[in-house]
Amino acid sequence: MVEDFGKLPDGDIVQEVALQKGALEAKVLTFGAIIRDLKVNGQTVVLGFDDLQSYLDHSPYFGAIVGRCANRIAGGRFAIDGTTWQVDQNERVHHHLHGGAKGFSHRNWTLEQHDKASVLLKLVSEDGDMGYPGRVEVLVRYTLTGSGALRVKMTATTDKTTPVNLAQHSYFNLDGSKTVLDHTLEIASDSYLPVDEELIPTGEIRKVAWTPYDFQDGRKLRRKAGEESVVYDHNFCLADVPRDAPAFAAALEDGGGDMRMEVWTTEPGLQLYDATYMNVPVPGLNGRVYEKHGGVCLEAQRWPDGLNQPGFPNVLLKPRETYNHVTEFRFS
Repeated sequence: MVEDFGKLPDGDIVQEVALQKGALEAKVLTFGAIIRDLKVNGQTVVLGFDDLQSYLDHSPYFGAIVGRCANRIAGGRFAIDGTTWQVDQNERVHHHLHGGAKGFSHRNWTLEQHDKASVLLKLVSEDGDMGYPGRVEVLVRYTLTGSGALRVKMTATTDKTTPVNLAQHSYFNLDGSKTVLDHTLEIASDSYLPVDEELIPTGEIRKVAWTPYDFQDGRKLRRKAGEESVVYDHNFCLADVPRDAPAFAAALEDGGGDMRMEVWTTEPGLQLYDATYMNVPVPGLNGRVYEKHGGVCLEAQRWPDGLNQPGFPNVLLKPRETYNHVTEFRFS
């Protein structure tokens, strides 16, 4: 079912597509390709809003597809074949975050097709968009599967070599609790990327063993004694290159252990962000007030600032190549 959700300042209509399969229900917006609501057996498991204006004014990327390049680019600068490019600097004055101020998360996508359980959205990003070279065409398909998963498939092509790194940016809270600090998280990674005070990777790849970043055997997001200053806004290294098929990346369980979500992805990185900096002054879904740590993001992606870090996985897409990314959120 498709309904109008609201009107953008330029008069463009934002549509909402309702999907349902088995125990899963989803509502997807054309604006930002946003997963506005996702229910498992009637329980809402993501953060979102009930109106378009709240997304325009207050959303910290709730449920959106972020790009052309997800995560951070130091100084908003990178080089391709000896040419330096400057892209939009929309974070901490001089860095680039999630594609810029008018990245893919802030654009109205075209509704290409839909049925009861899936929707296909398209976006064209013209040459020079947010400073990036090349015209990029992106397709995103959301599918609810009979096995209880939300499947996200993303493809992109370009006419000039350009960075492409897309991520699905939902905030998950599996039981509706005020915070996710008592959720248990497991991440299938033995290393992560330390960051500087501006959250830019230092270039080091550090082992998680004996650190607060060791989620290999599962641990609560709540900080232990002595970890009070720890911030979770880091990339965990799953692989050196994208995989051909989705592999297990992470598992999240609610405080009571009643619901489990597994993340399977082709991507080599997983950004963990537990909403440390979240400040949402308006009510969210079902009138809920979203506080600090109100949700957790598990963003499958290429490694952040990979354009400026030798040895990080490739982020560049060339003409006649196709960017492919599949991430599945599997519920049980």
